[in-house]
Amino acid sequence: MATRSKKAASGAANAEARVEGDGILAVRGVLNFDTVPDVFAKSAVWVQKSQGRITIDLKNVERADSAGLALLVEWLQLARRQNRELTFANVPEQVRSLIRVNGLGPALKINQRG
Repeated sequence: MATRSKKAASGAANAEARVEGDGILAVRGVLNFDTVPDVFAKSAVWVQKSQGRITIDLKNVERADSAGLALLVEWLQLARRQNRELTFANVPEQVRSLIRVNGLGPALKINQRG
């Protein structure tokens, strides 16, 4: 399953989430107000249906804004409602900085080193 933002065709920012292996959702692109709604809508189905531990791999995220941060929180809450453990892997420095500034490191279980 891959999700791609509608903005990709117009040359604007785009994002994609793709299932890669057992319990891994790899995210790439820009997570912003334009891209997040589509990525969440399509990835939420996978999070709800997944079994066991979920890993969201962020190594190919180019940048994120507050909407991208909200997406991480939404994924975490959705997983908790499904009684699933969710972790974030390979969190880029720009995203870690955004998490730190907003005081969400402990809630998202992301430390200084990601």
